[in-house]
Amino acid sequence: MSEAGIDRIGFATTSLFLDMRDLAESRGVDPEKYTVGIGQLEQSVAPSSQDCVTLAAAAAKDALEGEDLEKIDMVLLGTESGVDASRAAAVYVKQLLGLPDRVRCLELKQACFGETAALAWAMDYVSRRPGRKVLAIGSDVARYGLNTPGEATQGAGAVALLCSSDPKILKIEDDSRFLTVLASDFWRPTYSNCAIARGHYSTEVYLECFSRLWKQYKDETGRSASDFDAFLFHLPFSKMGLKALREVLKEADPERAKVFQDRFEASSAYGRRVGNIYSGSLYLSLLSLLESSLLEEGSRIALFSYGSGAEAEIFSATLREGYSSMLSPLRHLAAINGRRKVEVAEYEHLFSDFPPANPQDYSCDERYFAGPFRLTGIRECQRQYEAEG
Repeated sequence: MSEAGIDRIGFATTSLFLDMRDLAESRGVDPEKYTVGIGQLEQSVAPSSQDCVTLAAAAAKDALEGEDLEKIDMVLLGTESGVDASRAAAVYVKQLLGLPDRVRCLELKQACFGETAALAWAMDYVSRRPGRKVLAIGSDVARYGLNTPGEATQGAGAVALLCSSDPKILKIEDDSRFLTVLASDFWRPTYSNCAIARGHYSTEVYLECFSRLWKQYKDETGRSASDFDAFLFHLPFSKMGLKALREVLKEADPERAKVFQDRFEASSAYGRRVGNIYSGSLYLSLLSLLESSLLEEGSRIALFSYGSGAEAEIFSATLREGYSSMLSPLRHLAAINGRRKVEVAEYEHLFSDFPPANPQDYSCDERYFAGPFRLTGIRECQRQYEAEG
């Protein structure tokens, strides 16, 4: 049986954030609608110089610290914030990271399911090639529009998974169950840089997909809630996953139910402050839980991935011996804590300063340049990226 899994986890977000209580006050709603109702405290704000490419490259750089770049064969980027209808954003990421030309670079798209698709491909590849590694990245800037129902569930960030046949953090089990249904719960037309969402309907589809897959998973694997130490969910906002967890809690005794709830809270800690990062949201939950120090070596985790439109998957993973030594909780917390708070007026300005969907040249505001990589602008219809220094 393959031992393929996750060797390292990298994370990146922007240098700015918006306090959800400030947004609530500006929009004339009770702050608890955001902080309690959907469970969000903050959201990272992306200036135009930060996009799915720069965030993906920064997360990958975090994951690759001390790694031999010659061992990497592929960069697979799951995103629904792609910057070109033809060229994969992963090509830019490869260039910014200084990876060799022999690397295969591809972009995968299915709403928030993109990184799970990248991970599945990575598992198939490295399990047959000992010693070789693949970057599976989820990177997005979630945009719903100013004064829209989805505004409070925006965010920006990326999670990079370095995958190998001898993983140091997590072994991915070969037990996934998945499904695809046509559901118009969320989509983004090619003419728009903001998503269209039917929030309540999307939640219904999410929960229905989880219910169907969880039943199928139990029936076909013989496992139950008692076989797991934690359940992780795609979290566009923290309360969405909690609704799915409640189905599992019905099957658990009070002691185990309390454990599941505590670990769910730990898994949502990063997301409550970063916001929705679409393709990377499930893996931000994974990182948040692992860096909480609540899980012992050998723990088994169930993961539920969901992408509107809609595609979903349940699979499991087992923590490797010594996994905690491969994590960087202080660095990741510093990245979140070190962001600068913006007021609503500045956030609205940054939201509206978006690269145009027309042939004109565009320059990003240098005052907001931050992080190891940045988009400097668009020249002759070509995006211009640079590395720090």
